[in-house]
Amino acid sequence: MNESLADRNNYTVRDRVKSMIANFGLPRLIIAAFLLLLFIAAPFVGADFWTQISNTINRFSWNAVMVLAMVPMIHSGCGLNFGLPLGIISGLLGATLSIEFGFTGPMSFVMAILIATPFALLLGAGYGWLLNKIKGGEMMIATYVGFSSVSFMCMMWLLLPYHSPTMVWGFAGKGLRTTISLEGFYDKVLAGFLQIRIGNLSIPTGTLLFFALLAFLMWAFLHTKTGTAMTAVGSNPTFARAAGVNVDRMRLLSVVMSTWLAAIGILVYEQGFGFIQLYMAPFYMALPAVSAILIGGASVNKASIANVIIGTFLFQGIVTMTPTVMNNMIHMDMSEVIRVVASQGMILYALTRKTEGTK
Repeated sequence: MNESLADRNNYTVRDRVKSMIANFGLPRLIIAAFLLLLFIAAPFVGADFWTQISNTINRFSWNAVMVLAMVPMIHSGCGLNFGLPLGIISGLLGATLSIEFGFTGPMSFVMAILIATPFALLLGAGYGWLLNKIKGGEMMIATYVGFSSVSFMCMMWLLLPYHSPTMVWGFAGKGLRTTISLEGFYDKVLAGFLQIRIGNLSIPTGTLLFFALLAFLMWAFLHTKTGTAMTAVGSNPTFARAAGVNVDRMRLLSVVMSTWLAAIGILVYEQGFGFIQLYMAPFYMALPAVSAILIGGASVNKASIANVIIGTFLFQGIVTMTPTVMNNMIHMDMSEVIRVVASQGMILYALTRKTEGTK
């Protein structure tokens, strides 16, 4: 009897472990274990542990909002937003026009958001209208929209009438530079707010709080009547239509929200990075965001805030830690090569798992 009770307890523990692994997902568990191994190995290869923790948290804070931008479109059934560069371009227009109009310090960040908003709403509405016309092929069309918009803006950055000496080419007097420094404008405006520094550990509290606010607002929205209708459209558009929900309107709203969040996301990224990068810089920025949310456990029709947080931390952690640990192990400066291999490998892996999701 004691043996059967012990066996029963063993089975119970085993079932619980299996259930936990199934819920978290075996692929995510393997990636998390690999990331943990990199953190453990860092001090042994000569990399400062707390500096690497800081770098990972910083990169998480820069990218989390752009990954959050995926959530509304996934919920409405529009799929993964490969057209993210459209929102990024809106943010870049807000950033450059804020500097052009002479705003400095924290006010330049606020004005960048305000100026970017109408661009994001307008471009998002046009993008949403297009996706409503080609239901079923959203992700393919979104990729073309993202790539073509970046190429179009490569011409516009040269032709638009900017005059700020901070941004235009000095030798020509017109056309924006490839990289624009944010020193004196909104560099570290969020990261420096309530920043925690303990030795080599640095936590960008302001940026994390800003992301937490947007994540909470997204969570709250998805639990409203409109948010529930949007989720119903993504789950079963026929049922949603029969229940009186305007399917096209819900899809359009989700695309506009995603585009606006992408615009805010690139501004958050810039304030942490310290520079505005134009021309071809936004070309592939959708891929890391898409990959992060998939690695976090989302599927093409289901995503949560937890998927955003887990996926962004795992993706950015691997991309940050792998080059550092490998460089210190082989004593060669191959950080960029290793970063490209790690990031593209993660993207490739995530896209092959696009139909998976947590239960």
